[in-house]
Amino acid sequence: MLTVEANGPVTTITLNRPEVRNALSDHLIAALTEAFRGVSTETRAIVLTGADPAFCAGGDLEWMKRAASYTTEENIADALKLAELFQAIATCKPIVVARVNGHAFGGGAGLVACCDAAVMAPKALMSFSEVKLGLIAATISRFVVPKIGQGHARHLFSTGEVFGADHALRIGMVHAVGDDLDDLVNAKLKAILAAGPESAYASKMLAQDPALEPDVGARLLAERRATAEAKEGISAFLEKRKASFVVEP
Repeated sequence: MLTVEANGPVTTITLNRPEVRNALSDHLIAALTEAFRGVSTETRAIVLTGADPAFCAGGDLEWMKRAASYTTEENIADALKLAELFQAIATCKPIVVARVNGHAFGGGAGLVACCDAAVMAPKALMSFSEVKLGLIAATISRFVVPKIGQGHARHLFSTGEVFGADHALRIGMVHAVGDDLDDLVNAKLKAILAAGPESAYASKMLAQDPALEPDVGARLLAERRATAEAKEGISAFLEKRKASFVVEP
């Protein structure tokens, strides 16, 4: 269902339900949430991918069929667990890279939107396909809309149109497209591991709340300047050496 492999500062989490194209079920959602919340403190980057041939086909139809018979309270509780998964990805301390090796539909596209960086195979496709099932992209909207903007979200949410890697790159859903996904991922990991881990996390969270008042932004920067990590980073730059927090992927 899910494989988690730690390799030094990098942990790879792979959705492993290839028989259903890694579709999200209630059990997989629980396992993913636990994986992101319980990641090792040694981990500075997480690579999220799917077992070939897909990244994630969205919600498991058998699970959604069961959910249709739930009471209102049960449905809310079930949907909240999915929302909590997306929140766990967006706020976990490591920087998360989505390795979109295949199609990402519905909640699968939502997983990509929650990641900090994403690379995508040229032949992979995406869709916010909820409307094709009479649903709405409610739990993922708070992560998708800031990433691609209201205009693109209104279009893609309301039509459920399938779009390719070039379109995903153009609207900001992914940040690199290429045949060699491992090379693309390694380039992202090299950049992540060359950054101060505390400042990388602070920056990740800052980007999710960009509308800061001037005094709040000034205070956050002042607090960051006073940290040991910032002092080391500045000293290393001035001394033309690698900072102590830089590690090789």
